[in-house]
Amino acid sequence: MDLFLLKKLISFMIMPLSIIVFLLLMAIIFFRAKPKLSFTALVSASALLIFTTLPPISDRLMAPLENNYPAFTQSKQALDYIIVLGGVHTTVAGLPATSQLKSSSLERLVEAVRIYRLHPEAQMITSGFTGGDESSNAEKVKQAAILLGVPAHKILTENFPKDTEEEAQLIAPRVINKHVALVTSANHMPRAMAYFEQYGVNAIAAPASPWVKRNNQTPWSYYFPNAKKLQQTTTAWHETLGRIVQWFNR
Repeated sequence: MDLFLLKKLISFMIMPLSIIVFLLLMAIIFFRAKPKLSFTALVSASALLIFTTLPPISDRLMAPLENNYPAFTQSKQALDYIIVLGGVHTTVAGLPATSQLKSSSLERLVEAVRIYRLHPEAQMITSGFTGGDESSNAEKVKQAAILLGVPAHKILTENFPKDTEEEAQLIAPRVINKHVALVTSANHMPRAMAYFEQYGVNAIAAPASPWVKRNNQTPWSYYFPNAKKLQQTTTAWHETLGRIVQWFNR
């Protein structure tokens, strides 16, 4: 099996929802043969579901990943490149490219376009492989960027990187010793910056779309389970595991 697919499979198996489903299946399978084990699995699944959907807990897990870098502001120095890390998309005939991007990928692009408007002298680099689609994510993001007003000749594509490390490895030779902004999701930024620094790129972090947005107002619903927080917890868990793997591979 391809190493990339193996990593994705292992990651999928240890995500919160996968563990919850596994525990529920155990509870069903052993309901008659081993009732104590079945009950323990059911209670564990219920507890994990509550734990992963509570906003205070989910935010506590996510905030340390997102609070490392401030939002990008206009640089006093001219930018050479704006690097937009790859995400996910689905090519659908009849839909504009902006609607074919997954929300996180679109949010990264919107941040990159915002920076481009502050620094129209910069070139944009989009990145990401096909991921089973007919088009690479780099090409799809380029198409969407053009729809949002970025000239086509200002956009370069890296169509083959499968993950963040490959993106850093392939993009680095072009941007070393250049003034660059690195755009990715806020939770992903620490890992991305570490990889680019590893390959000699001293980038300005430009985090996009943080999950945790708090002000001085806390509604009562904040203390009740929320389905969206399961996705947030899963994202935080995925990034934390990614950072651990990155640390061991140094």
